Amino acid sequence: IAAKNTMHPPNFLYPSGVVILQVELGKPLELECRVQFGFERVSQMRVTWKRNHKENINEKLNQETRVYSKGLKGHTVLHVAKLKEVTETDLGSNFTCFAENLVGNATAVIQLKRKQRVFLFYVLCSAISTLFAFLLCTAFIYQHWIEIVLMYRSYLVHNETTGDGKEFDAFVSYAKLNSSSESDSALISEEKFALELLPNMLENKYGYKLCILERDVLPGGAYTDEVVTAIKQSRRAIIILSPAYISGPSIFELQAAVNCALEDKKIKVVLIKFQAFQEPETLPPVVKKALRILPIITWKSSISAAPNKKFWKYMHYHMPVKSTK
Repeated sequence: IAAKNTMHPPNFLYPSGVVILQVELGKPLELECRVQFGFERVSQMRVTWKRNHKENINEKLNQETRVYSKGLKGHTVLHVAKLKEVTETDLGSNFTCFAENLVGNATAVIQLKRKQRVFLFYVLCSAISTLFAFLLCTAFIYQHWIEIVLMYRSYLVHNETTGDGKEFDAFVSYAKLNSSSESDSALISEEKFALELLPNMLENKYGYKLCILERDVLPGGAYTDEVVTAIKQSRRAIIILSPAYISGPSIFELQAAVNCALEDKKIKVVLIKFQAFQEPETLPPVVKKALRILPIITWKSSISAAPNKKFWKYMHYHMPVKSTK
């Protein structure tokens, strides 16, 4: 019995109807069309790709056909059109696969759409935004580190002065007046800073308790013993540096403060550069080392404390953490 010719037009296995492919510009592309044909004694099957329903396709679109025979059941045809590279023109075109046999014809369409790298774009944007935010946050912290620490400390329950057995928050050391320097107006300003400005800010505003020898220590004992005892009873030793201090007898107080700090880790030395100075060769080695490694807060000459807000923030930062008034 002879096989009968098919009574059905071509059947598309792929694509079916209209298929949208996401592609990248500039990349090569193969458009595949799989069509199933029924049996025909005299085969009139034909498959071709058309751009916008026209067969005069650009020469860069190469086509080839592969036929897979199934005997009396017909054939399956794979028809491929090759694009050397996807262009903007291709994105606006309809690529139609046209198939026909003796019974009829059928079509299927592939449309090309630019592939949106949405995920990569969002990841990149997120990474850039995160990096920018990190740099911005780092710059902000760097610029306002002292304020942040002080704000944190203001809400900190822990009080490091509790139960340490010390009477004062800071011992103040400065160059004292003598008969040969009474006319030095700069030295008078230094004394005013030590005896008026410093207590006004640290005691009256921040609630600390300072130890100033002339004010808080009763006279009568040995000077060296009084200094060492006062420093040991203090949590900080504030040293006001100037040419008169470095080259005068008060340098002993700095040396004593450094030695006490080495013995008692609760004592910290705070250096204030009140005036620029040069280190004499005769300075004790422990003092020279302290001037090199300890942080120094610079005072900008002024008749009042107000213009030096940053200075007072640094001073507050270096003072003990405690519940102030």
